[in-house]
Amino acid sequence: MTTTLVLLNPHAGGGRAARLQTPIHQWLAQHAPGTEFAAPDSVEQARARLQALPRSSRVVVVGGDGTLNQLLPALLAGEHTLGLVPGGSGNDTARALKLHHAPWPAALAHALRGPARSMDVGQAAFYSDGAARTVPFLSSFTTGFDSAVGLRALNGPRWLQGLPRYLLATLRELAALRTWELQVQLDGVAVHDGTALFASTLNTRSFGSGMPAVPHALIDDGQLNLLLAGRFGRISTALMLPRLLAGWHLGHPRVQTRAFSRLTLHASTPVPLAADGEYLGTTQQLELQVLAGALCVVRGPLGAPR
Repeated sequence: MTTTLVLLNPHAGGGRAARLQTPIHQWLAQHAPGTEFAAPDSVEQARARLQALPRSSRVVVVGGDGTLNQLLPALLAGEHTLGLVPGGSGNDTARALKLHHAPWPAALAHALRGPARSMDVGQAAFYSDGAARTVPFLSSFTTGFDSAVGLRALNGPRWLQGLPRYLLATLRELAALRTWELQVQLDGVAVHDGTALFASTLNTRSFGSGMPAVPHALIDDGQLNLLLAGRFGRISTALMLPRLLAGWHLGHPRVQTRAFSRLTLHASTPVPLAADGEYLGTTQQLELQVLAGALCVVRGPLGAPR
């Protein structure tokens, strides 16, 4: 026996998702009676609710990339099917699922009743503050400059949302620009040994609230995609960022992207990390791998994002 649960994160989107609590509750009473609804106030409460569900239940999450990342371990452990109503600041997973522009009633109806297909999941293993950690992710796992930007975005002004929030964070991090000495191997083959601005991994096409980082990425091809930027200074970084926003950065001679199944990274000094925009701390050694088709998700009505 399975259950359908709509789980709303009231803190998503800088607290804006909380405004949907009453309208969604009323919509469910009219259009989907018997559907469970919860708006837990903490991550711990949300995870406990998921852990109490029967295996292979359908869970509709109202939130963004950060919400999904926090709930992903419990979703995977319960083999639940994920539906999504976009309600975050970044919403890059929603973009990949072709749900980003859907009004919430249409997104909710589709999430409850639409067919599900498998989606790849990334998994990171690293040491931080002396403790071993394993973290799954859906959209991106950033290492270096973009992780530092993500931390600034999380701590940025609440009134600024979406791409403008990330752009402000980018400008602030640019003023304190750092680079790292990195060794990167993909599937056992060395692809970089030297200075890097970032070495980030994408499962979706975009990160940072719609920046088309790897426009050719697919969420169901059994691979992840490395996006690596080599030696950059403040001026060259500032000149490269508009190309990133337009999706023209892959032609830059110090930017490369490669598909992989397993990545190993060593850093000479601690490098900052973030998963789906959630800051994780720093590490000097990182391993990433793809979990092919690990999660069933309800995609947008236009079909797979190809």
